[in-house]
Amino acid sequence: MPATQKPMRYGHTEGHTDVCFDDSGSCIVTCGSDGDVRIWEDLDDDDPKSINVGEKAYSCALKNGKLVTAVSNNTIQVHTFPEGVPDGILTRFTTNANHVVFNKDGTKAAAGSSDFLVKVVDVLDCSQQKTLRGHDAPVLSLSFDPKDVFLASASCDGSVRVWQISDQTCAVSWPLLQKCNDVINAKSICRLAWQPKSGKLLAVPVEKSVKLYGRETWSNRFDLSDNFISQTLNIVTWSPCGQFIAAGSVNGLIIVWNVETKACVERVKHEKGYAICGLAWHPTCSRIAYTDAEGNLGLLENVCDASGKISSSKVSSRVEKDYNDLFDGDDTSNTGDFMNDNAVETSSFSKGIIHDDEDDDIMLASGHPRQRSHFLEDDENSVDVPVLKTGAGLLKEDEEDDQADSIHNLPLVTSQRPSYDGPMPTPRQKPFQPGSTPLHLTHRFMVWNSIGIIRCYNDEQDNAIDVEFHDTSIYHATHLSNTLNYTVADLSHEAILLACESTDELASKLHCLHFSSWDSSKEWIVDMPENEDIEAICLGQGWAAAATSALLLRLFSIGGVQKEIFSLPGPVVSMAGHGEQLFIVYHRGTGFDGDQCLGVQLLELGKKKKQILHGDPLPLTRKSYLVWIGFSAEGTPCFVDSEGIVQMLNRGLGNTWTPVCNTREHCKGKSDHYWIVGIHENPQQLRCIPCKGSRFPPTLPRPAVAILSFKLPYCQIATEKGQMEEQYWRSVMFHNHLDYLAKNNYEYEESTKNQAIKQQQELLIKMLALSCKLEREFRCVELADLMTPNAVNLAIKYASRSRRLILAQRLSELAVEKAAELAATQVEEEEVEEDFRKKLNAGYSNTATEWSQPMVTNQVEEAEDTGEADDTEEVAEIHKHEQNPFSKSANSSDVPVVKSVVSSSQGRVNPFKVSASSKEPATSVNSARSTNILDNMNKSYRKSALNRATNNEKSPVIKPLVPKAKSKQASAASYFQKRTSQADKTEEVKEESPKNSLSETPAMCPQNTENQRPKTGFQMWLEENRSSILSDNPDLSDEADIIKKGMLLFRVLSADERKAWATKAKGGKASDGVEAKKRKCVDDESQEMENQKEKATENLNLPKKHKPLDLSTNQKLSAFAFKQD
Repeated sequence: MPATQKPMRYGHTEGHTDVCFDDSGSCIVTCGSDGDVRIWEDLDDDDPKSINVGEKAYSCALKNGKLVTAVSNNTIQVHTFPEGVPDGILTRFTTNANHVVFNKDGTKAAAGSSDFLVKVVDVLDCSQQKTLRGHDAPVLSLSFDPKDVFLASASCDGSVRVWQISDQTCAVSWPLLQKCNDVINAKSICRLAWQPKSGKLLAVPVEKSVKLYGRETWSNRFDLSDNFISQTLNIVTWSPCGQFIAAGSVNGLIIVWNVETKACVERVKHEKGYAICGLAWHPTCSRIAYTDAEGNLGLLENVCDASGKISSSKVSSRVEKDYNDLFDGDDTSNTGDFMNDNAVETSSFSKGIIHDDEDDDIMLASGHPRQRSHFLEDDENSVDVPVLKTGAGLLKEDEEDDQADSIHNLPLVTSQRPSYDGPMPTPRQKPFQPGSTPLHLTHRFMVWNSIGIIRCYNDEQDNAIDVEFHDTSIYHATHLSNTLNYTVADLSHEAILLACESTDELASKLHCLHFSSWDSSKEWIVDMPENEDIEAICLGQGWAAAATSALLLRLFSIGGVQKEIFSLPGPVVSMAGHGEQLFIVYHRGTGFDGDQCLGVQLLELGKKKKQILHGDPLPLTRKSYLVWIGFSAEGTPCFVDSEGIVQMLNRGLGNTWTPVCNTREHCKGKSDHYWIVGIHENPQQLRCIPCKGSRFPPTLPRPAVAILSFKLPYCQIATEKGQMEEQYWRSVMFHNHLDYLAKNNYEYEESTKNQAIKQQQELLIKMLALSCKLEREFRCVELADLMTPNAVNLAIKYASRSRRLILAQRLSELAVEKAAELAATQVEEEEVEEDFRKKLNAGYSNTATEWSQPMVTNQVEEAEDTGEADDTEEVAEIHKHEQNPFSKSANSSDVPVVKSVVSSSQGRVNPFKVSASSKEPATSVNSARSTNILDNMNKSYRKSALNRATNNEKSPVIKPLVPKAKSKQASAASYFQKRTSQADKTEEVKEESPKNSLSETPAMCPQNTENQRPKTGFQMWLEENRSSILSDNPDLSDEADIIKKGMLLFRVLSADERKAWATKAKGGKASDGVEAKKRKCVDDESQEMENQKEKATENLNLPKKHKPLDLSTNQKLSAFAFKQD
């Protein structure tokens, strides 16, 4: 008679569930993830006795009136049976135990834990313990030898071991299972079992078969399998007589074999296809109790008669019915029933039997099976009878007769349904709050972030929420009642945000405690619309957000004003806020083969609201799920997946994601994890809590926070080159936030950026030196391309001293290119500034006013008195990057101007000077005066006495404005000039100081004022090399381009050569400065201007006893010549 399958009933909450019978078989005992042990008199018992043993019960065993349970508080507890009175703790582990069993007479109990240990304990005297060490991963299951000699164990390390209990040694070890890092990731919980009474055979479920090993010899005697087993077997158990073996699979199939005949005698399918995780044979009757991974309890009756025989024809007829359901035949009426989800199925093996092997990769031993009733797979059973018979020929000889009997009556297959053989979808992960522990815990963290901790207590004594801040000097702890059963929370410097799900009577609510409010009303509550539940919440600076089940994101001000609402592209997974940034992760589709398909949106909710990431895919590790999202303390989005990979948004690489840490590398055990609570970029710290044998910490005792370092996954990290490359790019990435802060007008430490740049350049120089030693000169140039101009100069010196002349030449060319790029960048900045000035001056007249008239001597006097004029070198250094928003547009065409080339030796730039892009420079005296007079201010009042003596006229005094940004050539010149050694500058100052006492000031034309300055080393070098520059660059026609090219080439010279030219220039005559700089003149220039130039030349050709003219002399000459006019 075939087994009778009774309808299953609810036993415990969703999760792993275990089952056993008492000694007499009068009661069924189950335990589950709700922490309860229930005692059932029968499957129809509507009021089973319940014993609460802890937060979660993983396994139970019953013998001699002693009930032992493996509980989530890492203990093995003992209760009396059936009273359920606590009777002490049998033993403890450092993490939770996964399986507990009794020996035959109930005097000893064995337990296996996730800390890799197996303990054998005397039940009457728990101090008598033996510890079996050797597994390298959590222990899955145990089984006592009926003779108490051996103990078998299976582990996540992939091995099945047999231990000699007396001396605690391993007798044999078989690598049979697939390795994994934790019990929840195991494909099978591998509940193995010894044959009762004799203990001659050990049955081990391996993949789709049961392997039986002989005692003492430990050889594989034979395997039990069946063609209808499509997925991994999870558990085996023996009948009390030792003749039958029952096995349960992860897709809900229960199969019973006769061990002697090796024939399959029963096949029963779970009505919903859930994984079978508990299986117990009644001690006297032909009944099997079983539980699934969803907490349900089932019962099979009449599994076999007392003699253990069953008619093979009955099995065959049932198989025939199943095949009629699966294939097209003469009776097609069954086809519609099979494809109809609502069809009533009386067969024990009719729905979704054949499953694809690919599910094995994503089927967890304690998780949900894949619902595949809508597909018919094409596996080894989808063939005709001859093929089946051929397959039967592969069996062992002692199996052939029974298999042939079972197959004899199978119908002839004439056709086959279409099959789906592709990847299977992954169940979507549920919404979660970053920094929270699972919802089913009675004591849990609702949130743990950089601000504080929110704990929730939901037990018989209290239902409350505690808020604790890290900085107790500013905030004080808060205790809240949880009458509305809040499930999610967030915490910021401004407020506490709570949310609860809807019930039959109440709507889903958003509750904010705005403790930073300056008024007396510090709370507000908002009810969600009907049938809309809040699934995720977060807080930012001045705003709160809630994502709901209606795929809406609702924004609120921190005071409770409803703001914008927008739709989410998919169901939300998690959210985080920081300042003005909102970070949303949602399901953008269905993942396959264990992968989640998540998308990410990043928005800025400031005054100018904008979206940074537009639903880009979130790059999770393969077969992982999201466990944490948030921001670093500096405001960079980050996330962590279940494989321990921490990834950060790389703003410097187009908002891509870069892995910055693998927390699994820091874990000591395979089942250990790190629970993230915060990320800091400066200093580089990953703040997390180590969890031994778990993914999350308990609330008590208070977990200790550990700090992990970051490491980017670069290649060859063990080598010096790899280490420096990783350090350099990590430094670059972890300082990208400074550019973001600057761009968004946030305050930040300038010294931090300077220190980072210094560190990066040091690493580049070290890498360049290493590449030089390895004779990788091309690589040296690549590294130099990443350097700042100063670092390139050091690289050039290093290459020269290393006698690598080709490399030095290449680096010099690179330095020239960098200088040109810098000048071009500054020109672009000037153009932006000029556009701004255009807008600023819109509507104002451009006609000449007294502000544009030539300035007279008293202006110089005022500037000198107030100390506005600075030394040439100081101005060149300090004001190199300053811009004058008051300067006139360079594109003005109605004002005649002079196009001049300004070198770094000219000192302060005239803020009233007008630059132009006109090709023909004007030559009027007035324009020359207005161009040059303020360029030659001197800060010495005494030195202007001679100029004032020549003309006593009074003129209005106008103070100079902020210096204007220099032109392209000036910037390039000062770029080179500032890198001369300090010694050179000191010598120039010492030599120039006595020259300031020159008493004679000949009158001269203001146009030639610039040409009266002493020659610099660059001017002398340019005079000698002008012809070669023109021959090498025949396209240079403009004097400005010649000087620019000359400056670039002069900068390439070594420091000693430049110093020599500077020394030569200081010792020269004043007359040598006449030809230093030339200006273009128009063809119709007046004769008077020519005479003035000749007069100026004569005045310069003074006797040799005169000292060369310096900057202060030029200023005097300019003012004097202007007064003479």
